[in-house]
Amino acid sequence: MPLYLLLVHQVPPIEFVAWRIIFTLPLCLVFLTWSHNRGNDGWGELRAVLADRRALLTLLASAALIGVNWSLYVWAIQTEHVYAASLGYYILPLAMMLMGLVVLGERLNRIQWCALLLAGVGVTALAIGALTTLWLSLSMALSFGIYGLLRKTVAAGALVGLTIESLLLLLPAVAIVSWYAASPAGTVIGRDTLETAAIAWAGPMTAIPLIWFAIAARRMPYTVLGFLQFISPTIVFLIGLLVFGEKLRPAQLACFVAIWAAAGLFVWDLLRRRSASEAH
Repeated sequence: MPLYLLLVHQVPPIEFVAWRIIFTLPLCLVFLTWSHNRGNDGWGELRAVLADRRALLTLLASAALIGVNWSLYVWAIQTEHVYAASLGYYILPLAMMLMGLVVLGERLNRIQWCALLLAGVGVTALAIGALTTLWLSLSMALSFGIYGLLRKTVAAGALVGLTIESLLLLLPAVAIVSWYAASPAGTVIGRDTLETAAIAWAGPMTAIPLIWFAIAARRMPYTVLGFLQFISPTIVFLIGLLVFGEKLRPAQLACFVAIWAAAGLFVWDLLRRRSASEAH
């Protein structure tokens, strides 16, 4: 995603997020139709969720959260706060695991607790070195963490949920792109062929990962899913270092080492318990 955003770096963040919503919705509708043709009643599920007041309110909240998260992320990348974005998604796994423990009543064994504490030490070291942008990192982590929790518990499938979220965000998105179109600078659509194509590509860049995430959130313990989220910020961290040329500070190196030691410990425990289960 950070590399993709290089293609749209001259697009105002809020306008880009609005186009992201607009181009996501048609793709979701295509997926729903394709799913329906394969024997899955996606349209029936969509109508059922739209008639469920509680599910609809939950998706309204999740739509607002993902809209805020997208805006913060795009703004962070475009203003070259790549490490702040990376830190946000390093904090995210800890937030998700805490939500899994407190809200969902999930449990960790001793080895997993050790891995969590080790990762927490690494993230704390990184946060101390980035206090000026910590608000941005925390906002990104909490908005997506709560979003995932809502998507795990709402009575809507991954595709139907994203379709409804896109529907709920469509009106403000259209209002935003209309406002930009009426401004002296005009709309970004059509001013450059490559840029326009890149903006349109925001649809699949948004829909496919979020559908997969929602599927995983419903099938996996939230604590385990949370720990897997360390993969994403590490990729962003390396892109910031190798592509955007940001300097590597000692705190960032300490964070990197601690988190991947914790990840190794966590994965080793999962594999160990799986082997023990198969043996019995």
